[in-house]
Amino acid sequence: KMCAAADTNLKHPKASGIAANTANNHNTADCDLVLFGSWFCPYVQRVWISLEEKGIDYRYVEVNPYNKSKELLDVNPRGLVPAIVHKGTALYESAVLLEYLEEAFPGKNPLLPTDPVARARCRIQIDHFSKKAVPAFYKILQAQDKSQQEAGEKDLIEALQTFMKSMAPSSEGPFFLGKQMTIADVVFAPWVNRIDLILKTYRDFTLPSGPEWERYEQWANAIRQRESIKATTSASDNYVDVYERYANNTTQSEVAKATRSSSSLP
Repeated sequence: KMCAAADTNLKHPKASGIAANTANNHNTADCDLVLFGSWFCPYVQRVWISLEEKGIDYRYVEVNPYNKSKELLDVNPRGLVPAIVHKGTALYESAVLLEYLEEAFPGKNPLLPTDPVARARCRIQIDHFSKKAVPAFYKILQAQDKSQQEAGEKDLIEALQTFMKSMAPSSEGPFFLGKQMTIADVVFAPWVNRIDLILKTYRDFTLPSGPEWERYEQWANAIRQRESIKATTSASDNYVDVYERYANNTTQSEVAKATRSSSSLP
């Protein structure tokens, strides 16, 4: 999954807050790995989190949201982010890139377990997020009709309830498989902040609470407190500005177009 790098307000062309510090600390020209990203894109944040978790040396290149550079188009002719160049080879698609980083940097803090059953569980969960939870988020945000928003809310709640049922017991640790963060956690981590902030701001939506949601809240708190997530998160007000176009359904991003047409997300 990827974001179109052509649909945000030039008022905020670059990362801000802690994410700006992270980007500025990764601007060395001679790195073997270059990440092309847009700070607001959750699919970019997936890959950015992974790079931070694994301690991989990389250069971060912010893509101008209204002016796709030739450098980006050479890497991904569709002009979508995230995209990387590693030792001269161009690659893209966030879920593919997460697995690539595991294979290309096997000794760097693995985010995929070695056990094949655990790996399969991670991949099943990634598929679930991509097909159920993420589309529900955009449905809530883009729908202008209250009944459609409520349908999206129901879909998101059901998707996260399914997620909770698939998780390791809370006694084993906060993450999907317990103590260790995996790519199954990374894939949905960017949306924790977006649910908290964007859906509350534009749709006055918050997830249910109570004993049956304790496992999700344990997981979400671990995500919120994780250094790699903090390091790749920009200022809250800037996200609110960017997502206004989604909330009034005028954005022309590829994700938004797919949501309008009830198609699979790009």
